[in-house]
Amino acid sequence: MVISSAHRDVISRARGAFIGLAVGDALGAPVEFMTRGEIKDKYGVLKEMVGGGWLRLKPGQVTDDTEMSLCLARAAVKEGAWSLQAAANHLAGWLKSKPVDVGDTCRRGIRNYMLRGVLETPPNEWDGGNGAVMRTLPVALCTVGSDLLLERITLEQAHLTHNHPYSDAASISLGRLLHLALTGRSMLQLRREADQFIATHPSFTFDPYKGLATGYVVDTMQTVFHCFFRSRSFEGCIVDTVNQGGDADTTGAIAGALAGAYYGEEAIPSRWKKKLPRELVVEISALAEQLVCMSPLLQGMTGDERQP
Repeated sequence: MVISSAHRDVISRARGAFIGLAVGDALGAPVEFMTRGEIKDKYGVLKEMVGGGWLRLKPGQVTDDTEMSLCLARAAVKEGAWSLQAAANHLAGWLKSKPVDVGDTCRRGIRNYMLRGVLETPPNEWDGGNGAVMRTLPVALCTVGSDLLLERITLEQAHLTHNHPYSDAASISLGRLLHLALTGRSMLQLRREADQFIATHPSFTFDPYKGLATGYVVDTMQTVFHCFFRSRSFEGCIVDTVNQGGDADTTGAIAGALAGAYYGEEAIPSRWKKKLPRELVVEISALAEQLVCMSPLLQGMTGDERQP
């Protein structure tokens, strides 16, 4: 494939998105479940990867947000195309490895696949958590250039564990925002996309911001929107996000993916990247490039012509 300068920019932004996800996860994880006040009392403003927290992490250690995204990315790259079965198999292997953390809804969905081969969990009004949206990035990367493909694959991967209207809506919305950011669109264009989403799903209204950053997907996305749209840098966005507390590893991961795609990989502070395990940065950089090179945009095809 001949790579144009425009496509090289998309590839670079893809790397920025995946590294940004890991950075936001690792920065926020030590303050997961803390309140804004507790974070302020302990750290002032948390700006460094300190480790610790309820999971007793090493500085720079990532959690299930990054690890589940890696599962989807590895599956698609290994298959050379999107495969729900392969994604489920990778998630099952991950769960068997006894990860440092896994949400109850994700655990239940993956176990249902392991035990009964279930690839789509039934609709459940209590499954409005953020476990599906937090792993949307790999799908967004391999579907750049096709909104229809994004929607189909997003719902497939989401329904492995979460089958809830708010989870579905948030995952698709994040994917569309990532597509805009990956292709170098302006902050105004991204805000218009978010406003259109909220016009259809007013529960996600974030202005005024309610100050909730829980694992409920509405609270999660309100926090990400609030911090992303008022920030002017990658670092500013992620620091603002994780210092809201709550489900800080997941809000940090989602904001990191979006800000990484928008501001680019060069905008990610080197001091944060250096804290991540080197082998992790190498792998996610390679996976990000391989995924986006599978996309309709870089293949020069429409979503109807190609099925990643």
